[in-house]
Amino acid sequence: MILRLNKVTINSHKKKIVDEVSLSIKEGEWYALVGQSGSGKSLLSQAIGQMLDPNLQLEGEIIFNNKNLMSLSKKEIRQIRGRGIAYIFQDYQGSFSPFRTIGQHFEEYQKTHGIRSKKERKAKALEALQSVGLEDAMYARYPASLSGGQLQRASIALALLLSPELVIADEITTALDSVSGHLILQLLARRQKETGCAILFITHDWRHVRHYADLIAVMQDGRIIEIGSKHRILDHPKHEYTRQLIKAAPTLGNLLPSGLPEVSER
Repeated sequence: MILRLNKVTINSHKKKIVDEVSLSIKEGEWYALVGQSGSGKSLLSQAIGQMLDPNLQLEGEIIFNNKNLMSLSKKEIRQIRGRGIAYIFQDYQGSFSPFRTIGQHFEEYQKTHGIRSKKERKAKALEALQSVGLEDAMYARYPASLSGGQLQRASIALALLLSPELVIADEITTALDSVSGHLILQLLARRQKETGCAILFITHDWRHVRHYADLIAVMQDGRIIEIGSKHRILDHPKHEYTRQLIKAAPTLGNLLPSGLPEVSER
């Protein structure tokens, strides 16, 4: 297992907002965490990377590569973020300062992780941008000059730059139209196949889950209420909440926008 959560609980003023969540993610697995907004999905993802608001109390165990992240120092956690665990956020624009070029973001990210050679840093950055279909010219441009889809691609390139073992993708298609969202997930799936990383895919869109996930965990009010393979969950959900979520979703067969090739199921 690359990641194991054991009874992870997040408290706010003695109120449990994530309640004893346990799950395990294998190397190379696409693991979907599904639930309505406010169910605790994003808070749980922040807890994994030790990025919670300091006013929140975290309990339980978060084991990554046989290390309990909750027992590590801030310096040790910073080294794991990027090389071990990387994030792609819904607010991809917030990942980039408007006062720095795209290339400067990639440079700083690598400096933080000890890559000293400027020539090596630029070469790795250009290779990463090319891997997501962006031209070399993007390196010198500022974020405001890129489209939303281009910025989201750049955020994926940045997250995968140092070949992390786990990528946490938090609602990454929410701000995109259906065509752009589909293409972004195709891109992420291709890069996952190339790098072998595991993906924790946080979403409320069952259409994307149907085409990309290996396993599904359903979250309600801070608790995991159901875990299983995507075919078992989608075809034979056990919990009434899961059934209602699936029933309320757009038709699963209508995932793909007109004119786009269908992605073969995993």
